[in-house]
Amino acid sequence: MSDLSDKKCVPCEGGVQPLSRVVAEKLQQQVTGWELAEDGKSIQRRFEFKGFYKTMAFINALAWIANQEMHHPDFSAGYNFCTVTFTTHAIDGLSENDFICAAKVNELLNE
Repeated sequence: MSDLSDKKCVPCEGGVQPLSRVVAEKLQQQVTGWELAEDGKSIQRRFEFKGFYKTMAFINALAWIANQEMHHPDFSAGYNFCTVTFTTHAIDGLSENDFICAAKVNELLNE
């Protein structure tokens, strides 16, 4: 399997099945730190930083990746943290796009 961070997201407008839990678990092994939700419909990771400025810099870089890939996460943030959740809303579950974006986000931190 090729490196997820080298792939590009494919537009998803629905009409396809979400990834099975087995496939999601295999892809999860390629994205360090990301956790698969109990229902298997999303992946999430909490990032912690030293201060507000670094948190905001991360969020801006996250936004750049999301816009480049046209696949946007949900996130929450505070002074020194950002929790990012990827899911493919159009199919109410996970697609390879979620793992591609997670891999690219990890690259921001050289992981």
